[in-house]
Amino acid sequence: MVLLAAVLLAACLAKLLVREQAVEAPDHVHGVPVPAAIARLSALRDSRGMTVGLGVGEGLLGLALLMTSHPSVRLATAVAFAAATWVVSELRVGRPDAGCGCFGGLSGRRVGRRSVLRAVLFTCAAIASLQAPLAGLDVLRDVEVLVGLVLAVELALFAALSPELSALLGRRGLPPGHGRPVMPCERRRSPIEETYATLYESAAWVEHENVVTSALPLDVWREGCWRFLAFPARVDDREMEVVFAVSTAERGRTVRAALVAPEKSLSPAL
Repeated sequence: MVLLAAVLLAACLAKLLVREQAVEAPDHVHGVPVPAAIARLSALRDSRGMTVGLGVGEGLLGLALLMTSHPSVRLATAVAFAAATWVVSELRVGRPDAGCGCFGGLSGRRVGRRSVLRAVLFTCAAIASLQAPLAGLDVLRDVEVLVGLVLAVELALFAALSPELSALLGRRGLPPGHGRPVMPCERRRSPIEETYATLYESAAWVEHENVVTSALPLDVWREGCWRFLAFPARVDDREMEVVFAVSTAERGRTVRAALVAPEKSLSPAL
């Protein structure tokens, strides 16, 4: 109960204080038109008025969880988290280029499995708390050792499932790896999962995604500080390839892109 209240209050503050970057929603994903329902959902999610309204509602609900144990408040919390789980799941499938906006501008990364799992766990916790006898403040007034341990484990799990923490550290000038010497990019081990994450979060991917016809690249290779991914594409009824160059640096990774004919080699513009 205390964790749910804290999450709702944190989401409220983040939505009100950290604005999301405006990104034009694509009308195609991997060459497939975005369903109308997903497009409407994306438009609502990107609305500043809707964001502020959701933030205020979450804040009021979080305060209510601390102040009262009335069943209606618990039921509203369970419904809210269930709805959030549905929205996050739909965005993961229909808008892989966008973040969930769960914590305002801190949730700008594309929706991943961690965000969906986090929403599911919060929904389960909200359902389990329907029969809780005490309000949040009553629990905090007389914290038992077992309750404190459970809360500590819940907070640790929440942190592990929250990509927003790295975004928050980055905003405060403490990027991941701060304090360690940076390994040269040509020698650094760069997992392919990291490359895909960097690519999907980039403006280059958003710009070209509507012409990409397959989620699987035709070829992937690495040269020095760059990993290249070639995707099939269709531009004006012509078969093309979009070649993305993704930096393998530890910090400040960038992504470049070029459209090439299938028979041509990599464009020197990269």
